[in-house]
Amino acid sequence: MLGLPAHVTACLFDLDGVLTQTARVHNAAWTETFDEFLRKRAAATGQPFQPFDPGPDYNRYVDGRPRADGVRSFLESRGIVLAEGSPDDPPDADTVNGIGNRKNVLLLDRLRTSGVEVYPGSVSYLRAATDAGLRRAVVTASANGREVVAAAGLADLLEARIDGLVAREQKLRGKPHPDTFLAGAKVLGVDPAQAAVFEDALSGVAAGRAGGFGYVIGVDRVGQADELLAHGADVVVKDLADLLDAGDAAPPAPRPAGERDRT
Repeated sequence: MLGLPAHVTACLFDLDGVLTQTARVHNAAWTETFDEFLRKRAAATGQPFQPFDPGPDYNRYVDGRPRADGVRSFLESRGIVLAEGSPDDPPDADTVNGIGNRKNVLLLDRLRTSGVEVYPGSVSYLRAATDAGLRRAVVTASANGREVVAAAGLADLLEARIDGLVAREQKLRGKPHPDTFLAGAKVLGVDPAQAAVFEDALSGVAAGRAGGFGYVIGVDRVGQADELLAHGADVVVKDLADLLDAGDAAPPAPRPAGERDRT
């Protein structure tokens, strides 16, 4: 059904890059945030300015992770360690949380001016999943999940939302840990083995694999199909419409555990 194995009765969708085209807005906000910080640091230390790379740096260190985890992961790749600060740090604070909050200010400004675009194929898939009686939840690291879902007009097609605010309240670890996806399955009342994970981020497919989910679909928007498979995807598609186009053809079986463990 809908390109899924017969045992799957629920769908857990990442938001940015899977349902909405906000990944590029996130990327632009991260790039501006990190470049401003790195430029100031280079001027203060006398070291050369090496900008944030919106390709490899974004995909490896930031995409799919909670804001603070993304800041920490990227800065560690540059050998930079900052104080954690607190979630309420002002956006001009040179702390992990302060830099993350600066990115969020820029993101919200961009969303207000640019709006939220959806992937038409994803909306068609969501509607087909609804009509087929599959359970549906969105699982995102974004603390702005509610606002983005509403702005994209997807609220009526999703039964539940696990976002960055829920993760903070419930002390759920971010992707690549499976905690948020497991919370999504729990709120839908299904076992992880009955749920499919839809993810475009390497950390997200790794979370789907780690959680023992019944099927992990990698959505390749940026030409990283091989890496998505290596991180745990059972199948990779360029758009969710590809799963609809597959019709009644049987999907590939989930890979054996030993093969799925190789990254």
